[in-house]
Amino acid sequence: MVPGAVLRGVTLDCADPQTLAGFYGALTGMRELFSADEFVALTDDSGCDLGFQRVDGYRAPQWPGQDVPQQFHLDFRADDLDAMEELALGLGAAKPDYQPGDGRWRVLLDPAGHPFCLTSS
Repeated sequence: MVPGAVLRGVTLDCADPQTLAGFYGALTGMRELFSADEFVALTDDSGCDLGFQRVDGYRAPQWPGQDVPQQFHLDFRADDLDAMEELALGLGAAKPDYQPGDGRWRVLLDPAGHPFCLTSS
């Protein structure tokens, strides 16, 4: 049997880890596990934490353009897409004009410019 790797977490580059962690903590209900000037980690005891690390000269990805590629994005399931979109926008997310998927999901940009999706499935 080949040992399997278990995803322990995902870390996003950003200019301000505390601000971005505050956004995702409020959006997801995750709580702070660790905080320092250069790195903040959130957890919800699922075994997969979300981290935010300061990067000097951080440049936000461009959506949908690829001048600065997105490289990855997070997907969040929401029971009520409209309510979750409203919450995210109220927390500082932005909604770009380009919305693929015929309404099956919504693409938003977090306060650091990372695209993320809200989906009902």
